[in-house]
Amino acid sequence: MSPLSPDKVLSLLNEFTRHYQRPLQILLVGGLALHFYGLPDRATMDVDAEVKSGLEELFHFLKEHHIPADLSENFSGWSVIAMPPGYAERSGVALQSGRLEIKILAPADFIIAKLRRFTETDIQDALFVAKKHGVSPEEVNQAAESAISHSAKDTALFLFRRNVEEFLRIMKNN
Repeated sequence: MSPLSPDKVLSLLNEFTRHYQRPLQILLVGGLALHFYGLPDRATMDVDAEVKSGLEELFHFLKEHHIPADLSENFSGWSVIAMPPGYAERSGVALQSGRLEIKILAPADFIIAKLRRFTETDIQDALFVAKKHGVSPEEVNQAAESAISHSAKDTALFLFRRNVEEFLRIMKNN
């Protein structure tokens, strides 16, 4: 499977709103969001997003067009580590086109989303957003502590805390 281009996905999302004659508000949370953070050439293989309504229709529509998608009404629930409270309210509109509204996480929230998985690609994505958008180590640490304090007590928190510490060390060395 070849990487998805943001233009192709945006075109399909607009087509979805025309086909179903309904608005679509989508919060991009994965690699595709990097297009809007200023990294237009970042390759991704799927659409990762929070969708408030029409989730099932959108999933099937994307599947019919051979676009893998991981969609949810609650992105925070994708991990034992919760997103910092208010992440959806802090998200910003990246694109408004007809009935389509694409939002992206605030930069510090995007970094926390990436640190929840902590692959090499996630680390590079988080570093790019931190540098491009001037997110300080203190902001990352504050967002991480908020996420931890709103997460269920679990051993995964220890690993997440270690990942945050490692990311902050990498940030300071770059």
